[in-house]
Amino acid sequence: MFNKFKLLFTAKKQDEASDKYVEVPANEINEDLKSHVIALEKLGEKYSEVIQKEYTSKFECNGKKNLKIWVCRDIDGDQLPDLTSNHCLEGEYRSQVAINFDGFTDEEDAYVYYIQLWYYFSGGRKGIGTLYDLSKCDLEANIKDQLEVILREV
Repeated sequence: MFNKFKLLFTAKKQDEASDKYVEVPANEINEDLKSHVIALEKLGEKYSEVIQKEYTSKFECNGKKNLKIWVCRDIDGDQLPDLTSNHCLEGEYRSQVAINFDGFTDEEDAYVYYIQLWYYFSGGRKGIGTLYDLSKCDLEANIKDQLEVILREV
């Protein structure tokens, strides 16, 4: 009986997470989409900067130093130094708002928490993109919610 409830709860959490994203078929991945991804990443950068300033003291009061929030990009897990949002239509490109604290240095490419903005999976016969849905979700509120969870739980 417990397993049935567990599956129900897990399925609900997965549905909630998938509601934040729009699947983009390969035939719709084009220059128009690229402009939307670039705008989304710029918005993420803006929110990251403002929210980091707002939450730094809250984190320090909780013993969590060096809060950093930023938009990071990678292709197939590799964070290349010259990688920008202009590369967003390349296969395996991913961008996300990343959050880290405590002992983080700029040389490290690891982060503790993230909110995915865009991911273009090009493997197999069909490629597909996953784009954060600004029409249904509030990116600024989601970043702040994640920070509140971190403050309570970590």
